[in-house]
Amino acid sequence: MASTALKNSFSKDQWFNKKELISYLLVIGGSIIFAFGNIKFASPYGLAPGGTYGIANVLNALFPWKVSYYAFCMDIPLLIIGTLILGPRFGVKTIVSTFVILGATWVIETFWGYAPLLHNGILDPALVASVPEYAQNMMTATGPADARIWFVPDYFMNTVVAGLIYGLAIGMIFKSGATSGGSDIISMIINKYTHMPLGTLVIIVDTTITLSTLFLGQGFRLPIYSILLIVIEGKVIDIVVDGLKTYKTVFIVTNQYEAVRDIIITQMKRGGTHIHAKGLYEGVERDLIYVSLTRRELVTLRNLLSQADPAAFVSVGDASEVMGKGFKSLHQA
Repeated sequence: MASTALKNSFSKDQWFNKKELISYLLVIGGSIIFAFGNIKFASPYGLAPGGTYGIANVLNALFPWKVSYYAFCMDIPLLIIGTLILGPRFGVKTIVSTFVILGATWVIETFWGYAPLLHNGILDPALVASVPEYAQNMMTATGPADARIWFVPDYFMNTVVAGLIYGLAIGMIFKSGATSGGSDIISMIINKYTHMPLGTLVIIVDTTITLSTLFLGQGFRLPIYSILLIVIEGKVIDIVVDGLKTYKTVFIVTNQYEAVRDIIITQMKRGGTHIHAKGLYEGVERDLIYVSLTRRELVTLRNLLSQADPAAFVSVGDASEVMGKGFKSLHQA
């Protein structure tokens, strides 16, 4: 009896269960993907999509030194200062993510280098001097002075792919329950003393980092592409964290309750919630039905409602996630 109780207690309270394992795999996988995207897509083009790695990319272009070294000199002090000022807000996963990104960045830049994966051609450094001046203006370079890589850039395609990779990576990290740390800590510290909205401060800090690419001498091209990268990244993060929003939440105000109920339960094999409601304007009692559906089922419901109650009032909203019977189990959340 005692052994059974001990076994049940351990199974409920075990520290490293399947869900935790998956979350750590997301942290590690997302961190490696982030490092890959930064070194092979953002850094060679001089893009700075916010964060300490954006600053590191700019510093690497101005004063060639490993991106990981610059990031280390910023991330570790920020974690320490943030903990001292804000308290222990940063969980184990955030710390794991910080060090995995640093390690993966060092490995990639050391053994793979800064040569971009997307470009319109890489030129032999020995031939650069023979290229006409107008053509040289169409090229860019990356890497340390003793191993300079000259290539013809494809800014738009590279920015799109970089945004997709950044979004996937950071989305995986966020989904695991970790935070990005880095420059976000600066925003949190300023927020503590100024009480400015945290969201506004994040935008200000990241925009300032993005504008630092002006020091690379290419005008507003790099800041604009960096901002485009951030926009794409944000959309992908939403998809990774919240899904594609294939579910719809539907509110139906109807005078034909039985007919609508029959459509949902009998024909569509779905459940719902019936609420007695009163109109604000005339104070008339109405029936309100709440139901969650897939996008495909919504089309079917719309067609059936148009026949059963053409006068029904229908409000449809996106549901990023629906859990419960008939949808995703709460144990999978």
